Amino acid sequence: MVIAGAFMPWVNTAFGNVMGVRGAGLWTFYAGMLGLAGALISFRRLAAGQAIVMAAAATLLPLWQVVHLLSKVGLQGWMPGPGLVLTFGGGVLAWVAARSLLRGEDAPPGQRR
Repeated sequence: MVIAGAFMPWVNTAFGNVMGVRGAGLWTFYAGMLGLAGALISFRRLAAGQAIVMAAAATLLPLWQVVHLLSKVGLQGWMPGPGLVLTFGGGVLAWVAARSLLRGEDAPPGQRR
């Protein structure tokens, strides 16, 4: 979600869209690649650390973008784009994954045997 969201529009305006990779979305793409690498390794603590780094970038940078736009122009003339929302959602899911990795959970509670 984070990697796809980085290449989508982050801000919609009347004059056109602002793509994520023109700003903070590039950093979330890098963090998403780190998170992808963390999903492929078998060391639980290292994977959790990579998930934390990805989650921090994927939640804090979209929040910063919204706060920055609100301080510049307020609520007039722009809307959050789908890439911003998708990246933030991927960051929230990365926080959940990092928490479950640190707790040592292998499957969601409803699916344990």
